[in-house]
Parts: sequence; structure tokens; C-alpha cells
Amino acid sequence: MRAPGAQPAHSAGPDRAAFAIAAMGLVGLASAMGIGRFAFTPLLPLMLQDGQLTLAQGAWLASVNYLGYLLGALAAARWPIAPATAARGGLVGVALFTLAMGASSSFGLWMAWRLLAGMASALVLVGISGWALQALAAAGRPAWAGLVFAGVGSGIALAGLVGLGAALGQQPPGLAWLLLGTLAAVAAGLGWRHIVAGPALPTPAAAATAAAAGGVARHWRVIVAYGSFGYGYILPATFLPAMARQQFADPAFFGSVWPLFGLAAAASTLLAARVARGLAPHVLWIASQLLMAAGVLAPALSPSLAALLISALCVGGTFMVLTMAAMQQARLDAGAATPRLIAVMTAAFAAGQLVGPLTLGPLSGGAAGPRNGVPLAASLVAAAVLVAGAALLQPRSTST
Repeated sequence: MRAPGAQPAHSAGPDRAAFAIAAMGLVGLASAMGIGRFAFTPLLPLMLQDGQLTLAQGAWLASVNYLGYLLGALAAARWPIAPATAARGGLVGVALFTLAMGASSSFGLWMAWRLLAGMASALVLVGISGWALQALAAAGRPAWAGLVFAGVGSGIALAGLVGLGAALGQQPPGLAWLLLGTLAAVAAGLGWRHIVAGPALPTPAAAATAAAAGGVARHWRVIVAYGSFGYGYILPATFLPAMARQQFADPAFFGSVWPLFGLAAAASTLLAARVARGLAPHVLWIASQLLMAAGVLAPALSPSLAALLISALCVGGTFMVLTMAAMQQARLDAGAATPRLIAVMTAAFAAGQLVGPLTLGPLSGGAAGPRNGVPLAASLVAAAVLVAGAALLQPRSTST
């Protein structure tokens, strides 16, 4: 079975090497994002049910992870580090801090572990994106990026299944954290062995020279557009499980929403890599961001199961395609400065998802909402930001 977008190989050796790169990228992103970033979503109901947390404390743990993600991205943008080194170190951090969640019971320690896990996961995303895209392009298989970015959805599905299994088996949430941490440790071991170190980012002096010739700041359009993605997506990402819980009381159903969301995200990148092959990355990015805007609006406009399914399809089916297209566009725009541009874009995304709840929260009351658990006014603002971000990418996504 060929990887997405593969052409007939002239040599089995290069294809095996490219597949190994893509597979390692998938495993790395599954650990960093599915576990380091998003495992808390399916495990939060278990921790609430077990009396380990209040809802307010759960919100703090989610927010501190967003903050860690921002800090990790800013660190990657500020200090030169080889993409492979960032990925390997970040994977080790994700494993350690996830295991620590299961081994401790103090809210203060949990705050620290989720902050550090967010930082580590940002380093992995920046590192894997820079390392894998460059290596696949050198191997003549750039379309296999779809397999790499399927890792995020695969990790989300895996974490969701662990959470669902713990719920149905009435197991303590700490056991689920330890299991996920063990899986993350396996991923870290594989990464340490197979992610080969590459060149470091430019030194500050070299970066200044590059900026004079039109460096990362020149690409402000893609940076702002990617930040708008972070702002707009966080609303459905926050409310989707709550919407399902409102519609269906059966925990087996609403517990399945998160793994199904992850499977949709994984399948979408594989499908896009095949169907949209030859399409310019910024065009795929625009289409994905507009579809996401429609998904943000759907459940707020219509309190129905159909609207819920449309939202899950439009958001779950685009958020990783959008990420993949954005990373590919960054490589086209920035060339050798790709890792630094990806780091800045990731920081913009992290800032957007931090600012989103702060500005959308006050819009959650009044006559404008909520429907299906989602306020209409907040949905309108989030969708408008997504559309405005997509408009920045016209007619092409390099800044001038």
C-alpha cells in the first residue's frame, strides 16, 4: 500500500527511507499533540467524576497548557535550535510530564506538568514540521506530508479511546495518564533513535542579515492568518464535547465524539494529500479555513443533530489539513528560514487560542446565545476572524 500522493518508485530504498521519515513524523505528532496537548480533553470528565478537580480547576489546567504551548513556540522562535533536536527533546518532555500527571495528585503539580507539557508539545510540532517536510522534499516525496500530519488526529483518537476505555471500565484517571505516558515514552524512544539531527537555525547575526533581505517579518500575512486559525478554532474545540453531551446522555456516545473527531482529522490529511495533490498550499489553506468558519457557525445557528454533525465534519475535517497546508506554505515562503517561520506561526496560533476564550467568553450571554451550548455572538465573531484570516492569503500567501 502506497503512502498518500506516492508515485511509482524508481527504487524501493528511497521510498522506504521516505516512508520511515513520514511514519516517525506521524508517531511524533501523535504523542506531542494527541497526548501532550489534547489528552486532557477526554480525561477531564473522568477527573471531575472522580472528584479530583472542580470545573474551574479544569479550566485552569487547560489554560496553562495553552500558555505553555505559546511559551514553547516563542522559545523555538527566539533561540536557534536544530529541528531534530527540538523534536527529540520535546518528545522526552511530553513523556515525562504525562507520566507525572498520573503519578501525582496535587493540583499545583498538575498545573506545572500541564504547563511544561504544552511547552514540550510546541517544540515537537515546530521540530517535526521543519525536519520531516525538509527530509521528505529531499527524498522527492513532499506529498507524504499528509501521513506526517495524520499523526495529530491519530493521537487524538488514541487518547480518546484510552479515556473511553477508562470510563467504561470504571478505571481511575491516573491509570489512563500513566498508560498515555508510557505510550509517549515509546514514541520518545523511537524519536531519539530515528530523528536524525539536522542543521541549527541561523544565529541571531545571520537572522538579522536575513531579515534585512526580507526575513520572517516579511511573511506577516501567513503569521496573522495562522493566528486567526488559533482564535477561531478554539470555540468549537472547547464546546464540541459539551454539545454532544447536551444532545445525548449516554456516556458511550459522547465519549466516542473525541476519538471520532481524531479519526476524521487523521483521515482528512491523508485524503487531502491525495485529492488536492498539485493544489497550491495557500489555496488549500483558504478553502480549509472557510469550511472551518462554516463549522463554527452551524451549531449556533441551528440546535439540531445535523448541525452538530456538520460542525464536527467541518472543524474536525479541516483543522489538520489547514495545519499541513500552512506548514507547506511556510516552507515555500521561507526556504532555509522555514523552522523559524514555523515557530513564529505556532506562537501566533498559541496566542490566538489564548486570546480567543478571553474575548469570546463575554459574548456567551444575552439574547444572542447560547444554542446547542454555543453562543451565537461568539460564533459570529470567531467565524468572522477565520474569514478575515483567509482573506489575508489572497492572492498568494507571501507577504509583500
